[in-house]
Amino acid sequence: MVLVLGSNKSSKSKVRVGDLAPDFTLPSQWGEMINLSDFRGKNCVVLYFYPKDETRGCTAEACAFRDSYEVFKEVGAEVIGISSDSIESHSKFALHHKLPFILLSDEGSKVRKLYGVSSTLKLIPGRWTYIIDKKGVIRYIFSSQFRPSKHVKEALQVLKDIPECGES
Repeated sequence: MVLVLGSNKSSKSKVRVGDLAPDFTLPSQWGEMINLSDFRGKNCVVLYFYPKDETRGCTAEACAFRDSYEVFKEVGAEVIGISSDSIESHSKFALHHKLPFILLSDEGSKVRKLYGVSSTLKLIPGRWTYIIDKKGVIRYIFSSQFRPSKHVKEALQVLKDIPECGES
């Protein structure tokens, strides 16, 4: 189940830096429904879209986020990964690699389309990262299909330049 809230953007439009991040509700690897807006006013969010659980690049990216997770928490950010894999797949993936952050199941790729995350060669779901500040505004967008761990480095650098992320 996916619930897309508060967006008047067409499915073909891309969100841009400066836009309010489109809200949505998706199930996590624990089966609970997560609303993006629940983080507004509390945490900055690193929202990253990835192609598929247990693939080489996606595992490298998830493990890089895992290895830096405490640093993300120190700068006031929550990490959320999204792919079209099932809740069960996410649960196994998170358990297998000891991932401490939220993985959301976007079956049908509705949120991926909402954000305008394009595919590579029209075949592979894109690998995109969005940095969202505490007000819910997209501050940075990064895409690199073939350098998955670069997403972590880019996200940390950007977060350090957003002073309100660390404020409570």
